[in-house]
Amino acid sequence: MKLLRSHRPLLLGRRGAVASNHPVATQAGLDVLRSGGNAVDAAAAIALTLGVVEPHMSGLGGDGFYHVHDAATGRGFIYNGSGLPPEAVSALDFRATGMPLCGPASVSVPGAVGALHRMQARHGRQAWAALCSPAIDAARHGFGVTHAYRRFATNNASKMQRDPVTASLFLRNGAAPDGGDFLVQLRLADTLEALAQGGAESFYRGEIARRLLTDFEQAGVAIGAGDLARSEPEEQSSIEVPYRGFTVRQIPPNSMGFTLLQALLIVEQFDLRSAGFLSAEAIHWMVEAKKLAFVDRERFASDPQHADVPLDDLLSPDHARALAARIDGRRAAYLPLAPVPRRGDNTSYFCVIDGEGNAVSGIQSLNNAFGAGVTGAATGVLLNNRMTCWHLDDVHANALKPGKRVRHTMNAPMVLRDGQVWALFGTPGADDQVQVNLQMATALIDFDLDPQHAAEAPRWSSNQPGQEANWPHGGDGCLTVEADLPQTTLDGLRARGHVLQQVPQLDGPCSVACIRVLDNGALAVGSDPRRDGWGAAF
Repeated sequence: MKLLRSHRPLLLGRRGAVASNHPVATQAGLDVLRSGGNAVDAAAAIALTLGVVEPHMSGLGGDGFYHVHDAATGRGFIYNGSGLPPEAVSALDFRATGMPLCGPASVSVPGAVGALHRMQARHGRQAWAALCSPAIDAARHGFGVTHAYRRFATNNASKMQRDPVTASLFLRNGAAPDGGDFLVQLRLADTLEALAQGGAESFYRGEIARRLLTDFEQAGVAIGAGDLARSEPEEQSSIEVPYRGFTVRQIPPNSMGFTLLQALLIVEQFDLRSAGFLSAEAIHWMVEAKKLAFVDRERFASDPQHADVPLDDLLSPDHARALAARIDGRRAAYLPLAPVPRRGDNTSYFCVIDGEGNAVSGIQSLNNAFGAGVTGAATGVLLNNRMTCWHLDDVHANALKPGKRVRHTMNAPMVLRDGQVWALFGTPGADDQVQVNLQMATALIDFDLDPQHAAEAPRWSSNQPGQEANWPHGGDGCLTVEADLPQTTLDGLRARGHVLQQVPQLDGPCSVACIRVLDNGALAVGSDPRRDGWGAAF
C-alpha cells in the first residue's frame, strides 16, 4: 500500500474500525465495538445516530440498504429497506402536474427501520435497546451545528419554511442556525425510546405506527395503516464480479449497484496502472465506461419482481468486452440518456468492521436534503421525498406501480480477497455514487493507494446529456473536475473532447468513507473532508 501525504492522517487499528459521514455516529459505532458488540451491532447504532445528527440526509422517515459480510461463512447478506409507494396513489395522479419535489405527496413508506432491525436481529449480539441509546442521547441533548449542516440548511431553508415543525427544529428564525449551536429533537427522542422497546413491529404496526398515522393525516400524506402494516424489508444475497484478482460485491436491484460492477468489468479491459493515477488516459477510460454502463442502467434498473433485469447478460465478460471495444481512446463519446426524473443527491454512508472480520457497508437516505420538508408533530420524524424518483411513463422499467420498489441510486459495495473483506467504501451522491465508487475501487486496487489518500484524491463527475446535473457546477454533458488535477490531465481530457467544468480543490461531489484491511491484518481508515466524514479505529 502506498502511503501518500493527505490533509487528514491515516488511522490504523487491529480490533475494529468505523468510518461514517459524521463524528458523533462514528463514535457511537466505536463505543459498541469496544463494548464487545460485533460489526452489525455497531452498524445499527451508527445508522440510528446518523438519522439524528445528519437529519438532512437520513433518518427514521427514509430508506436504507445494509450489506453484511459474515466472516464465518463468507456470505454476503443484503437487508433492503426501500419503502413502497402508498397504495392510494398511481402515476395518473401526477401526469398532469408532474411529481412534486417535496411536500406531502412526495412521501413514500419509510423502509430503513425495518431493514435495520431485521439485520441486527439476524446477525447482532447486543440488545437492540442498548444500540438505540446513542441516537436517543443525540436527539434529547442535541447535536452541534457544523459548517456542512449550515450549508445544506441554507440551501434548503425555503423548503423547510413551508412546514412549521420542520422550520422550528432545523432553522433559527427561518434561517440556518449558527455554527456551534445545538439542535434538539425531543419528539424524535421519544420515538426512538419507543423504538428501543418495541423495534420495527412498533414502528410499522404498533404504538409508533399509530403516532405516524396521526402525523400523516395532519400533513396530508397518503400513507395509510395498511401501507405501514404491509411494509417488510427484503432479504437478498449480494451480487458480485471478479476484478483483477479481487471480488467486488454489490447490492442487487432495485439498487443500481450492478452499474458499478459493469463499469469495473469494462475498465478491466484497459491497463489503468500503466496509464498512471489521475492521468488523462485513465480518467477518459473510466468516464467512457461510466457512460456505457449508465445507458444500460437507464434501460434496465428496476425492481426485479416487476421487470426483467438481465444481470447475467449485463455482467457477462462478453458484454463487457463488447462495450469496451466501443471506447475510442482518443475521443469522448456522445451517449445521451433519456430525460430522467429528479433524484436525491443527499444520503449518508458508513462502513464498519470488527476484529473477527464481520463487516457492514451501509447507506441510507431521505432522497433530497431534508426530504419532503415535512416533520411529524407527534413523532418528530422527518419524512422522505422518495416518490420523486419514479418515472410516470408506463413503459419505463422504473414506472410507478403499486407494490413496486423504486429504482435506487444507493449502493454499498465491498471488496473481498480470498473470501474475506479487503476493503469497504461508499458515498452519498445520487448518480455520482457509482462513478465515485469506481474511482475509489480503482484507486485502491489498481493503484494501491491508502484509504485516506484515495478519499481525498482529486475527483471527476460525468454528466451525460439528458441526465440531471447532480452537482450544482455541472451542466448537460459536462465533466466536472476538481481544480487540483494535474494540468497535463486537464489538457489531455480537453484534447479528447471532454467539456470540463472546474471546481475548487475538495469542492467536488460526494463524501467517501473507506476501510481497508492490510496484509498484516491492520485496519486502515479513510474519511472525506468534503463534508463531516470521520473515521476511527482501535
